[in-house]
Amino acid sequence: MTSIQTISSREVYRNHWLTMREDAIRHPDGSDGVYAVVDKPSYALVMACDDDRFHLVEQFRYPIGLRRWEFPQGTAPDAAELPPAELAALELRQETGLRAADMRVLGQLDVAPGMSSQRGWVFLATGITEGAHEREHEEQDMHSEWFTRADVERMIRDGEITDAQSVAAWALLLLAEQTPADRTAG
Repeated sequence: MTSIQTISSREVYRNHWLTMREDAIRHPDGSDGVYAVVDKPSYALVMACDDDRFHLVEQFRYPIGLRRWEFPQGTAPDAAELPPAELAALELRQETGLRAADMRVLGQLDVAPGMSSQRGWVFLATGITEGAHEREHEEQDMHSEWFTRADVERMIRDGEITDAQSVAAWALLLLAEQTPADRTAG
């Protein structure tokens, strides 16, 4: 199958966290078009699990104007080449202060492949020890708590957890529990 061909590309916006570009494209049928793409570094999402408890963070999400619970997750623009497991450990430590003895890859997610190049890895962190968080300035309103499995499932059902990556990560966890397999992240 023929794919879309990029004719030209121009950057329209850049900040520390993302780049927005506009590409002139040619469709497989030969017609021309335009595609807007948000480029962001890869991210890691970490599901810290201690027996039947999972650690969530809550923060204000400016684009939707609401506080939301989600699993710790993020990128490291200054360390874009960081291996996924190291990024996961960094995000977990920064946002929650937790450290994990084991990080198991549950899968990979594409955030919004119709508009963004960002991809992420989902990890299950176990063997948890607690310490002080190292939050970034942008995360100053964040707080975190432990929740039981039943609490997390209720929060998803009741719309308290609406972050798509967190909900998808929960699905990956449930699938992994049905068919355990070792996976590696590059």
